[in-house]
Amino acid sequence: MRITKKLSALSLVAILMIFTLMAGCSKESASSDSKGKTSDSGKENSGFKLGEDELEYTMYGHYDWYTMPKWGEDIASKWIKENKKVNVVPVSSGGNAAQKFNTMIVANDLPDVIWMDRGPDVDKLREADMLVPLDEYIEKYPNLKEWAGESTLNMLRAEDGHIYQFPNWYTSQPNGNSGYVVNEKMYKELGSPKLETTDDLYAYLKQIKEKYPDIVPYEPGQGDGLDILYSAFGEDHTTAFVGMRAVPKGDKLTSIFADPVYKESMLYISKLFREKLISQDALTQTSDQVKEKVMTGKFAVYAGSSPTVNSNLADSILRAEDPDAGLKMVWPFHKEGLDKEKIWTGSWSQLGWNVSVITKAAKNPEAIFAFLDWYTGPEGQRHIFWGPEGLYWEGTHSIEGIDEAPVFTDKFVTDVAERDKLMETTDPLQWTGNTVYIDKSKTEFELSLPEEQQNWATRYQSQITWKTQYNTTEFVNLSPMPDSEEGLIEQRIHDIYDEAHAKAVHAKSDADVIKILEEAEKSAQAVGYDKLLEFKTNKWKENLAKMNGN
Repeated sequence: MRITKKLSALSLVAILMIFTLMAGCSKESASSDSKGKTSDSGKENSGFKLGEDELEYTMYGHYDWYTMPKWGEDIASKWIKENKKVNVVPVSSGGNAAQKFNTMIVANDLPDVIWMDRGPDVDKLREADMLVPLDEYIEKYPNLKEWAGESTLNMLRAEDGHIYQFPNWYTSQPNGNSGYVVNEKMYKELGSPKLETTDDLYAYLKQIKEKYPDIVPYEPGQGDGLDILYSAFGEDHTTAFVGMRAVPKGDKLTSIFADPVYKESMLYISKLFREKLISQDALTQTSDQVKEKVMTGKFAVYAGSSPTVNSNLADSILRAEDPDAGLKMVWPFHKEGLDKEKIWTGSWSQLGWNVSVITKAAKNPEAIFAFLDWYTGPEGQRHIFWGPEGLYWEGTHSIEGIDEAPVFTDKFVTDVAERDKLMETTDPLQWTGNTVYIDKSKTEFELSLPEEQQNWATRYQSQITWKTQYNTTEFVNLSPMPDSEEGLIEQRIHDIYDEAHAKAVHAKSDADVIKILEEAEKSAQAVGYDKLLEFKTNKWKENLAKMNGN
């Protein structure tokens, strides 16, 4: 959904400054009423006593698509609510995050925590002095500092030298779930043909359309499965470049519209769309509509930035109904002649996905940080990922690189459907994901099982998805402030891209696709695209310097 009314950038900045002064007069100090200790290891400190002192705070997920499940209704958050005395009260975006965000700021009615993407909106709040710096708490509580490490924390430092962001799914090793899922029943019925190149994929989708007219040949989710096809047409061309609206070439970032790889991918996508081999509502369908198709097996190939979330549960449901059914992932498709080992359907960075920030509306920010720090530690991760002890895990043990890995129970293997339902339910509550802890814990156990007993997602993560994600740490935080000259240019580039992308998908011919992209390039250059690319290039070089310790 698009907002129809927007505050001007200048008026928003002025409002932020006014409310900053108002907010600064009314906030309690971070440690005014905090005491006790908290950590997995039980180390003494003078902090908040998680599990003894009660904590309730409000949390807003800054996304159109995000609706937080009610805290305490599933067995995992219920255990946390009862045993750690923490209650998280959701604040909804109402399906229009940008408008909600501006309204909260104007009304001086910020939630205690905002879960959001790194970048301009975080900078906007920080520059208005609306965020709590976390440096003191990071030193006081053990988990984030231990698991994220100095390099990641340094990449999170703002220009003023402080850290305001608590990262989610930060990592020191590859992760990610993007890729292609194949419906095995139809695949076997068609003789299990070779599925490696983009030509193979096209031929297979045509077979599907002919034999199974009621099935969607290529299901691209909410459009992310279209972006993934970009990676098939160029070595070392990750889908992250599409999101950046910039493609590295030598020591500069260059136009996405002029990128030969992007042009070739759009020609391929438009061809599939014209021949009705792709969902015709790919750019408008809801996540629930996508989920329904996946759960009922009404597709031949499903692609997305995280298709494992739906497919993990769908595989167990489909196999329970029909032993010959089920889903599998395949190695990323590539254009004939390219090296398949250099095709990257997605990306990862040591900073992970998004972040939580604590606003100065919070009466006790240290208590909130103490909870988030526990949440990202071994005990918190075990409970929100696999539920309370005694169900799917019992006790802990040491494995390579982890001292407190869960000891999984027989029920983890025998109760797959219910386990996967729990994991799907708690997925929207995982705001401080600790990638290394979770991935090492589950992979060590899963790979010790016979293949038929392994968790579907974990098996394909270790076999395919983690091996086909590109490290894009050097490209994080490239966007300018929205109210800056470059920021206004970037918004216009996004608008030009969205319009051109939709037109190219629906184009009537290859010639139309080429014309659309050429016109988009001219329009982008006319609004200052080169200036934006120069800004992003300089930010990129700053990141490289940070990563090299400079």
